[in-house]
Amino acid sequence: MRREVALEEISDGRLYELNDMVKADCHDCEGCHDCCQGMGESVILDPLDVHRLSVNLGESPEKLMEDRLELDVVDGNILPHLRMTGKEERCVFLNQEGRCSIHPFRPGVCRLFPLGRYYENGSFKYFLQVHECKKQNRSKIKVRKWVDTPDLKKYEQFISDWHYFLKDVQEVLYQSSDTELIKNLNLYVVNRFYLKPYTTEEDFFPQFYTRLKEGRELLSLAEE
Repeated sequence: MRREVALEEISDGRLYELNDMVKADCHDCEGCHDCCQGMGESVILDPLDVHRLSVNLGESPEKLMEDRLELDVVDGNILPHLRMTGKEERCVFLNQEGRCSIHPFRPGVCRLFPLGRYYENGSFKYFLQVHECKKQNRSKIKVRKWVDTPDLKKYEQFISDWHYFLKDVQEVLYQSSDTELIKNLNLYVVNRFYLKPYTTEEDFFPQFYTRLKEGRELLSLAEE
């Protein structure tokens, strides 16, 4: 999700890499779950997030879309996000004790918080959001430990490639007046990258990049 604000307004002014120490450790949140409610449509999911949820919950992506995930327009793209429910708009995966029921396979945005990603020059770095978490006694922790994701280098490359692919899709969507093209391109992204299951018998990343190659070829045709 694009944020039309200066980085200095929302961060400590620094950009971090994997081996840097950052003041992000909330000590297991100590009973706080403020970032798990009232988040609206902001917990956007990437294809790996949906794949992890599908595999670990034993349900198809289509089934998850029925009651736990929602589709909405994000910067021109139609993308899934975690559903918020009830008067307090709690995350659908937050249990009665205020704890995350999917913590071992939680989405990337949740793993990152209160960090964010700053994209530039075909890649990204991390920044610390200073207004998003009310905890004041956070400790320093190495970024790679905080993100807590297997195959971290592959994961970072995937995050970057997915971001810039969506950005290219957005450019086509914004420049086109062909409503049928816009509809079909959005449906393609949702169906091909999210709803079509990835086999668990193979690593996720090669499967994703096969689809990404197809997606870029389709974009090239759309731009002609």
